[in-house]
Amino acid sequence: MALRFEVLGRFNRARAARLTLPHFVCQTPLFMPVGTQGTIKGLTTNQLEEIGCQIILGNTYHLALRPTSELIDELGGLHKFMNWPRAMLTDSGGFQMVSLLHLADITEKGVTFQSPVDGKPMLLTPEESIQIQNRIGADIIMALDDVVKTTITGPRIEEAMYRTLRWIDRCIAAHKKPNEQNLFGIVQGGLDPVLRDICVRGLVERNLPGYAIGGLAGGEDKDSFWRVVAQCTALLPEDKPRYVMGVGYPLDIVVCSALGADLYDCVYPTRTARFGTALIPEGVLKLKHKAMAEDTRPIDPTCSCMVCKNYTRAYIHCLVTKDAMGSQLLSYHNLHYMLQLSRDLHSSIIEERFPDFVRGFLQKMVNAV
Repeated sequence: MALRFEVLGRFNRARAARLTLPHFVCQTPLFMPVGTQGTIKGLTTNQLEEIGCQIILGNTYHLALRPTSELIDELGGLHKFMNWPRAMLTDSGGFQMVSLLHLADITEKGVTFQSPVDGKPMLLTPEESIQIQNRIGADIIMALDDVVKTTITGPRIEEAMYRTLRWIDRCIAAHKKPNEQNLFGIVQGGLDPVLRDICVRGLVERNLPGYAIGGLAGGEDKDSFWRVVAQCTALLPEDKPRYVMGVGYPLDIVVCSALGADLYDCVYPTRTARFGTALIPEGVLKLKHKAMAEDTRPIDPTCSCMVCKNYTRAYIHCLVTKDAMGSQLLSYHNLHYMLQLSRDLHSSIIEERFPDFVRGFLQKMVNAV
């Protein structure tokens, strides 16, 4: 195991912790920006450090296609390749196989999909996913799981959950760097509490360095989503990090943190920035709207980021539809907002004022509606 997880403070199920990884000592709760191909679109690694980013996420599938994991390994691993000194997490590649590609076919052997390069069938097995991630060199690597959307019902959910448990053993056996990289298992089981229970217990038996809650944020209602997170965090070990995959809405991060989760990732803050939308305490601010054209205020008067200190809404309104600089400035602000939210959650738990923080957070959103 190449991590240490120390809980520093609690409020009911919420916890603030120190997560020590090979490349960085992190504070949780923690949002992780997604850098699909070894880059957070529009931001330099220096800027990411500037706004307090602790872990960034890389996509195994995209990196394996280009520039290839062999080249990354040859050049000293992804940290060195992209000049990122802090922690990294790579996903297994399975989600992209299913979500991005046509004709993905999942069997016991692995995921067969059509190569986007030449159209030929390709197979990603649990073993190959781990080998690729071992070459890339992230601090946290994810097991290949059988991914099913929560909106699907019936026997397919059960099949995927049991296959995920069988595949974790193949991932553990294939993992060649357990003292340098931490393999996390992924809890599947859809919205079925019985299947989730079986999967959590099965993964906990394997005594992994950390655990993820997968298969959510795919169209299910908030009640169902939060109920699954509550169930899984209650069953997962107290002394290991818990990661809710694909979650990036500020409200979800606050609720999941109250339920005892620690880590989150999502493309939402940067993707919504590219569409001209800023995250603010009251919700969102659409910079494309005509009302912004003569607004000389910063995006968020309470924000201390470089964008809010130096640029007006009117200026960014001019840029958002016409210039890459617009999406870069909004991406910077949105990620600063998410990382500040992470820091505020951490300090409010440590300082025993978590309920007040949550009340204040919700109050601003409710008043804005």
